[in-house]
Amino acid sequence: MFGGLVSIPNNSPHLRKSGSRPVVFDIGTSELGNSSEEDFIESNEIKSGTTPLSSAAIMPSPVLLWRFKVLLFFVWGFICCKIGWDSVMRMSADLRDLFLYEAFLYYNPLLLVTMMVWLWGINLWVFTQANVSYTKIFDLDQNHLTHREIWKCATWMTIVVPTSMTAYLYLYSHGEVSLAASQPVFFLCFDFKEICYMCTERLNMQVLLYAAVAMTLIFPFDIFYLSSRFFLLRTIWRIMFPLQASFSAAISFPDFFLADIFTSMSKVFSDLERSVCRMVHRQVATIAWFEADSVCGSHSVAIPIVLVLPYIFRFFQCIRQYKDTKEKTSLLNALKYSTAIPVIFLSALKYHVFPDKWTNIYRPLWLLSSVLNSLYSFYWDITRDWDLSCFTRIFKFSKPHIVSYLLYGRKWVYLWVIASNLILRCTWTYKLSAHLRHNYITVFTITALEMLRRFQWVFFRVENEWNKMNSKSNIQLSMIDVPKEEEKLLSSNGHNV
Repeated sequence: MFGGLVSIPNNSPHLRKSGSRPVVFDIGTSELGNSSEEDFIESNEIKSGTTPLSSAAIMPSPVLLWRFKVLLFFVWGFICCKIGWDSVMRMSADLRDLFLYEAFLYYNPLLLVTMMVWLWGINLWVFTQANVSYTKIFDLDQNHLTHREIWKCATWMTIVVPTSMTAYLYLYSHGEVSLAASQPVFFLCFDFKEICYMCTERLNMQVLLYAAVAMTLIFPFDIFYLSSRFFLLRTIWRIMFPLQASFSAAISFPDFFLADIFTSMSKVFSDLERSVCRMVHRQVATIAWFEADSVCGSHSVAIPIVLVLPYIFRFFQCIRQYKDTKEKTSLLNALKYSTAIPVIFLSALKYHVFPDKWTNIYRPLWLLSSVLNSLYSFYWDITRDWDLSCFTRIFKFSKPHIVSYLLYGRKWVYLWVIASNLILRCTWTYKLSAHLRHNYITVFTITALEMLRRFQWVFFRVENEWNKMNSKSNIQLSMIDVPKEEEKLLSSNGHNV
């Protein structure tokens, strides 16, 4: 009915296995042979539409597709901003701040995680341009995610999270409180209204949205980058249990690296805990959660516990490293992470002690511990985590690029990174202190700046590790060459005179 099918041999060079990578067709004249008559017949069949392969030959320009995607992205962003702004303006001024604070608390963690994914994609792009073998540094397999695939994941996260937030703002401002509290369920199963109604009676606002993120990570089937998700989950498991005796291998660089990033995301984990707490206690889309002394309020004991967990994990990693290597540097590094513990718990004591004790005793101790933690962390970044002898080598790209021209070998990069790292190390204690987190806009800004500090920290930390690996490989090669030279000298002595 639609014409005959063209039979193609299985060993044809034009057939490629499609997976997570782009499918590339290497069609060249040398591969097609020298039979011009067959080429003419195939071209006529393609023009006549008698083969299903004709659809693969008609493809829009990649540049055109990219421009169209960017246009749709900006149109979508404008629509979300417009709907969100109009929804906020519909509310009364006295309820507007409370409502924005609640919406911020639920979506702030996911927005910051999305931002971190975007920044990590930029890190990988710079490593690729500078010919830094990050796959060797992080011990990745051949199926690792490239910067393009990281950006693809970040794009979907950027679409899903703000869309859900816009729907929440719109529904709540228009009086649909129950729909606002269940809008993630509404998005996922809008064809099953009765089931959704039953779910929303038992689940709060972001249950399915948060559960979808967790299920995406632990989904056991071979879709959505299974090997990369398994690598991430395995690394997280090793971070949480660094002293477990069953680990035959020592703590690896990916374990240290990801644990350091988690310390910058401690505020994100704290907000995630508060969000889940309010879902469990059905305090979503109400003002009951605003009571500071409630189980999910700002005075909750769970807040400092969640804040301190990344530092505890990193502390025990250093202890495990000292057990394996007997290096005293590991103990000094463990001491650095232990200085964050007093900052967190002394701040939380404000809500559990009398005001005069806080002013006279605990507040001075908190200030002292904050200064100590900031300066110690800054010192360690400069002297241990970074290699200042080749500070901007990471920006030496293999091909000419505007980024390499602006950053490689520039003194202002050296000064900027040191100064910004010192300032942001000091402001980071603001986020760790529960009694200073009343202004959510300020806290969000400081947390985002900490993400940017960690983003620039990644460049020089990976560069330092890269230099160490290269120096070790050079030493090993030189040790291999020495016996060869000795053998040549010995063999030369056996000649006849």
